[in-house]
Amino acid sequence: MTLTARFFCLLVPLLLAACGSPSLYAVSKPAVTEQTQIAFASVEVRNVSLPSYAAADEIYLQSEDGTLAGSSDVLWADSPDRAIALELSQDLARLTGRRVASEPWPFDALPVARLEIRFADLVAQTSGRFVASGQYFVAVSDGRAERSGLFDLSVPFDPAQGASAIARARGQLILDLASYIARNGLK
Repeated sequence: MTLTARFFCLLVPLLLAACGSPSLYAVSKPAVTEQTQIAFASVEVRNVSLPSYAAADEIYLQSEDGTLAGSSDVLWADSPDRAIALELSQDLARLTGRRVASEPWPFDALPVARLEIRFADLVAQTSGRFVASGQYFVAVSDGRAERSGLFDLSVPFDPAQGASAIARARGQLILDLASYIARNGLK
């Protein structure tokens, strides 16, 4: 089977879901199975910067040659930049037991640390991997050293299961990213 034929075979479940009105896919929260101690009592997830394709409402698949394809009938249930910021803050709160919220900061007392994340990639691939790479930044208000780091993560999914599998994979990937940042950037 040629690469193009394989790509379109994997895209069929997404397109079949598109018959009629748009199908919306929400990201479910995976179970948190670990607790991680961090050095900060409160963290604000400020800016989550996404590539334009990842910030779009459409769910995209990337073929092995890098081509991105999606459909306006297969959509995320929430805007990705807002949803990912909320997912990260909720996952960090569940992992750490600390006060974590996405911007705007809802409390009177200012956060001790502010987290920004800039994604270079955030995409489901036809090979069955949902990948994320980029950089995070931790700004600290109490004089401790500020820090940053790179991330490059992926989780598997079954492309034959279509957009619902992609949504589950994104949920797991964001939890994995929250855990990675807690261990490497917030200690």
